[in-house]
Amino acid sequence: MPLYEHVYLARQDASAQQVEELTAQYKGIVEGLGGKVTKTEYWGVKSLSFRISKNRKAHFTLMNIDAPSTAINEIERQERLSEDVIRFITIRVEEHEEGPSAMMRKSDRDERSDRGFGRDRFDRGDRDRGPRRDRGPREGAGDEVVAEVTED
Repeated sequence: MPLYEHVYLARQDASAQQVEELTAQYKGIVEGLGGKVTKTEYWGVKSLSFRISKNRKAHFTLMNIDAPSTAINEIERQERLSEDVIRFITIRVEEHEEGPSAMMRKSDRDERSDRGFGRDRFDRGDRDRGPRRDRGPREGAGDEVVAEVTED
């Protein structure tokens, strides 16, 4: 059977429990039509790049699905009918990713970069600049020009 990655966005004012119920409902549809959901990940409430149906944030959920295309069509039909789902996307993949998805690994990457933040970020270290030349003041930079005012 074909493999799919399916992500849907639920309204921000829906509770996490309602989003879990939606996920369970879609999982039941897949299993009823002869497929299986191998992994589900709730990514949490995230800010959207632009407003979608007056929503600035949304609940993100990923489902890895191993099912026939009829199951995917039915899930997408149900999502179009649902007022809680504002966007969805289904992508056919060659194989499912093992372990956590990239969205879940992002926090690990942020923690690793925070540890190295104390270093001087602007020191490239790959070039030796040598001793610094003392240039001294520029010629004419400190000279003041005084204008004399004479009465005629």
